[in-house]
Amino acid sequence: MDDDPYLWLEEIEGDAALDWVHARNAETVAELTADPGFETLRGEVREVLSDPARIPYVRRRGPHLYNFWRDAGHLRGVWRRTTLEEYRLPEPRWETLLDLDALAAAEDVPWVWAGASVRRPDLGRALVELSRDGADATVVREYDLEARAFVGDGEHGFVLPEAKSSVGWIDEDHLFVGTDTGPGSLTASGYPRTVRRWRRGTPLAEAPVVFEGREEDVSVAAWHDPTPGFERSLAARNRDFWHRELFLLGPDDTPVRIEVPDDSLARVHRQWLLVRLRSPWLDRPAGALLAFGFDAFLSGERSHEVLFTPDERTVLDGYAATRRHVVLETLTDASSRLHLLSPDAGGGWSRSPLGEVPPLSTATVTATAPDEEDENAEEVLFDVDGYLQPSALCRVAADAPQPETLKRAPARFSAEGLCVRQHFAVSADGTRVPYFVVGPEHPEGPAPALLYGYGGFEVSLTPSYSAVTGRTWLERGGTYVVANIRGGGEYGPAWHRAALGADRDRAFEDFAAVARDLTARGITVPERLGVAGGSNGGLLTGVMLTRCPELFGAVVAEVPLLDMLRFHKLLAGNSWVAEYGDPDDPRERAHLRRWSPYHNLAADRPYPPLLLTTSTRDDRVHPGHARKMAARMRDLGLPVRYYENTGGGHAGAADHEQAAFVEALVHTFLWTTLGGQGRVPD
Repeated sequence: MDDDPYLWLEEIEGDAALDWVHARNAETVAELTADPGFETLRGEVREVLSDPARIPYVRRRGPHLYNFWRDAGHLRGVWRRTTLEEYRLPEPRWETLLDLDALAAAEDVPWVWAGASVRRPDLGRALVELSRDGADATVVREYDLEARAFVGDGEHGFVLPEAKSSVGWIDEDHLFVGTDTGPGSLTASGYPRTVRRWRRGTPLAEAPVVFEGREEDVSVAAWHDPTPGFERSLAARNRDFWHRELFLLGPDDTPVRIEVPDDSLARVHRQWLLVRLRSPWLDRPAGALLAFGFDAFLSGERSHEVLFTPDERTVLDGYAATRRHVVLETLTDASSRLHLLSPDAGGGWSRSPLGEVPPLSTATVTATAPDEEDENAEEVLFDVDGYLQPSALCRVAADAPQPETLKRAPARFSAEGLCVRQHFAVSADGTRVPYFVVGPEHPEGPAPALLYGYGGFEVSLTPSYSAVTGRTWLERGGTYVVANIRGGGEYGPAWHRAALGADRDRAFEDFAAVARDLTARGITVPERLGVAGGSNGGLLTGVMLTRCPELFGAVVAEVPLLDMLRFHKLLAGNSWVAEYGDPDDPRERAHLRRWSPYHNLAADRPYPPLLLTTSTRDDRVHPGHARKMAARMRDLGLPVRYYENTGGGHAGAADHEQAAFVEALVHTFLWTTLGGQGRVPD
């Protein structure tokens, strides 16, 4: 299909395109909301999302713990803070800093919170990022935390118009800013190509450029570390999604390259340079974590400590730093552990477990206090949960060396009679692929099952508690399955590289192998097996639809990539060429066409019903992917339903009401397609 008759649907806000969207939305909404179970499902999701008893996760800044919170009374949310002493209480007293519902009403703009950078060390001002209806592009405004007000023009407040910006404090009167300042300021991916040093009260256009990349790069950024004794400015040039050059900016902003491998993940923290390897270096294997003395490294010294070495089953999934420690998050067969590393007087590091983590569970560091100068402020907050285990938020600190449970989330669905199992499917090339099954401990026969996957960008899928899945699926008799296919990070960089570019077929073969294994074990049957995924996972489910439709009874693709011959020309798509391949290269175009869902539909082949969801305001994955797929399927007479939320960005929903509506559409579609509404819980 070299001539695309549906290009007009790529005009995001074109009149003809939006008329088409409104017509498709009306059809889908009329059909699915008419189902007797729709309102029950929507009510249950709304209740879960706005549950006042869920854990308010926090980040420490000085004496305060900061949190952003949404509930039934605050659909857009409030930015607030409290103290640790208050946070320990069942109902802490919160100090509201910014009410987004009030702001949105006053300015008549559907603002969505996108984060805030608080100035160090005084903590008196913040750069607040606000998204219009959930898009990645944000407006940046300076906010006075004591006055509870934005800093106005008369005070020379820092303000940036809507763009995909990179911005950070240098001191009270200077910022590093990467944003759209006109021709030449953005990369082909739509992110900053230049960084300016902006002084308060001066025009941004006159701010000097202190760092720049090339148009074909993904992005550049610069940031300042004001930690006393370790003050420094750094910059990064992201050449593509997997290769980055890191620089130290000298006193005159001259960049000095930090000579680490460009595919590594390097971080400068206090006196350390921490380097996480994606390929072998200095006789250390891919997946290792190394610690260097930063000043010695700049002088050419390469002696280092090995903080982690992977093995066949155990890999590093992430790490976090405190003032004096490093916390490792490791995975063994996709289940996690935490380890606390402490430097000793001899220059080495000691290692000890951090907290108790049950089998088939996930432990994740949610916050540390790496910037606190008080040695007694050493602090690690970590969360432990599993598919049937509600979250527990724990704290380990200098004043409480044993883990203290700060908060526990309540059980939001009945897990009676349910269990979690891990199985391994054998893929086409003989690789063993793990997957989790959550369902009845004593099944009475093949049940409706929902298979979820992602398989890309080195993202690991680990056990997590989802009250939405529990209420909408598990309580109604469904079985939930998560596949840890190649392309993800469950077994380190090699697991990801195995499905990179032209080798992407391995991820699809892994996923199909899991689907077949579910049937072989009698867990489900094809006509009762649904598959769901979003973004790159939407590409995965689109490939399943077109490559092996006989394995599934229903398919859901949310904010998906589907046209793999034009993805690099749509919004942020050019930034993913290193993951998928370059459609402009004839050799790589061949493998992209081989599995591009949009190009592999056939009128004479039976397909299971497909539900496509996306957002008009998604400025990451273009809504044209889903629009064009739906239009082509309709014209071929194939079973497809389509829903496009007008807001929500790449998340697909901007608030809990929108999220509840979309989730209810998805699960109504799944239940009715896979065989009945399922039993309604007592």
